[in-house]
Amino acid sequence: MIGTLLRRDLATLLPGGRRGGTLLPLLFFLAVAMLYPFAAGPEPQMLARTGGGVIWIAALLAAILPLERLIAADLEAGIFDQLSLRGISEEWAMASRLVAHWLAFGPLLLLATLPAATLLGLSGETVRVLLLGLLAGTPGLAAIGLAIAALTAALRQGAALAGLMVIPLAIPILIFGAGALSRPDTAGLALTAAISLGLCAVTPFVAGAAIRAAREG
Repeated sequence: MIGTLLRRDLATLLPGGRRGGTLLPLLFFLAVAMLYPFAAGPEPQMLARTGGGVIWIAALLAAILPLERLIAADLEAGIFDQLSLRGISEEWAMASRLVAHWLAFGPLLLLATLPAATLLGLSGETVRVLLLGLLAGTPGLAAIGLAIAALTAALRQGAALAGLMVIPLAIPILIFGAGALSRPDTAGLALTAAISLGLCAVTPFVAGAAIRAAREG
């Protein structure tokens, strides 16, 4: 049953799916990388020094874009009521949705990092650390987004509020993830992965409780 639920979530959220069928987060991510040199100037040393941080910010903003499609429509359609009648708890439903949400944008952002890094003139070592950091951090960004989407799903203008709430909560991931680019060791990457893992462990329970409260309310 959980496998069926995950396939359903993937079919819904992946590009080309019924509701996630847009490459907007990926295009937004690449647009930021392309426009930054025009705004900051073409100096190679400056771009190489700041480009990694810009890519992290672009990844955060791109992760915010799908939030309005994550929960609200299914809550309004009574999908979670049907799942509950079939014995699937809100926590299991949110765990499945978290995996599907990350798969819908995380791997695409990792692939898009390569051309974005080329545009910004990043070195090979910087790109390696950047990719490792995004691999460790994007699940945490997905977890924060899902939790906030669940908490705001029953509110008017919930999508706009969700985007505003995600940014401050994601600051620790950005600090350690982007900070790893300037450290000679892997402490920043380890802290990013630890925060991300903790968020992924907690989010199904937080989001599940929010969905249950919205259903019962």
